[in-house]
Amino acid sequence: MSKTKTLNRAVQLLTGIGIVILSSCSSKPKSDTAENTDSAIMVTVAQPSGAGAQSMNVSGQVEASQSATISTRVMGYITKLDVKIGDHVSKGQLLGTISNDDIRAKRAQADAQIAQAETAFKNAQKDYDRFTVLYKQQSASAKEMDNIAMQYSAAKAGLESAKQMRIEANAMLSYTSLTAPFDGTITQKTLDAGSMATPGMPILTIERKGSYQVSASVPESTIGQVKQGSTALISISAVNKTIKGTIAQVNQSSEFTGGQYTIKITIPDDEKAGLYAGMYANVVIPVKATADAAETNSQVMVPLTSIEHKDELTGLYTIGSNNTAMLRWVRLGKVYGDMVEVLSGLAAGEQFIASADGKLFNGEPVKIK
Repeated sequence: MSKTKTLNRAVQLLTGIGIVILSSCSSKPKSDTAENTDSAIMVTVAQPSGAGAQSMNVSGQVEASQSATISTRVMGYITKLDVKIGDHVSKGQLLGTISNDDIRAKRAQADAQIAQAETAFKNAQKDYDRFTVLYKQQSASAKEMDNIAMQYSAAKAGLESAKQMRIEANAMLSYTSLTAPFDGTITQKTLDAGSMATPGMPILTIERKGSYQVSASVPESTIGQVKQGSTALISISAVNKTIKGTIAQVNQSSEFTGGQYTIKITIPDDEKAGLYAGMYANVVIPVKATADAAETNSQVMVPLTSIEHKDELTGLYTIGSNNTAMLRWVRLGKVYGDMVEVLSGLAAGEQFIASADGKLFNGEPVKIK
């Protein structure tokens, strides 16, 4: 009898323990659900747009709107070249010098010839004045007067020739001094002091400080839609900046650019801070709608900020049926300013998470604002 009571008590004890375990298990999902609801990340959802249907996208580079290559017209050794790449220079500043001993010698010879020619001219002028008086008094013949006049003219021409030789020597001497044509920055230095400079060989390159523009190439199939004076959207990823510029030049020939037409887009002065020549830029140019507008309107466009990158894959977050973030891999196309085309992985009317108040993970609970 005692064994039966003991067995019954054991059964009751095990049953009680089982009930406690089952009750704790059944209440846990409720706790987790409440916790998930409280910790859900607030997100903003959006639908893809068809933006970019009336614009073209081209690549370009930031460049100085004014640059100059410094070279010389004379041959000689570089005796001085103290500037270096990155130095800021002022207009008229001496940048370097070329050996000029031979040119100085030629100028000295011209000075000596001028002195000699001036003496000969003064004598010829005195003879000419004297014979002019004698000729008027009929004390000199016409033949003598003609000879004196020719001597006077020859002496005058000899003096002028000597002066022109000195002007030439001074001009050649000026080519041996390299000066800055405007305020700017040294961006290239191809030779150093002691090197032999030859006529036309680049020595330095200077770019005007703070004067930037974007040079881009447009294919012949779309150049007809680009108009001078129209606006363009410039995106420079190096400085994470988007600038509204104006098309200032449209090259009418592609003979030397491989079938691509070069255009220049000016950058406003208040947007030039932080820019450097050579930075790559993406240019979006608005164009008029064409017959293909119906096709381009089917483009699926999403903001670049909504794209997630993992290794070489790209994706964006959508919302699952249980209000959790779902990372979906997509294939991207062209970039249009701050928008990017989605070629596959997202339907035109399908919602996606445009922004979130926290870091999203796959399966993270979310709540729409």
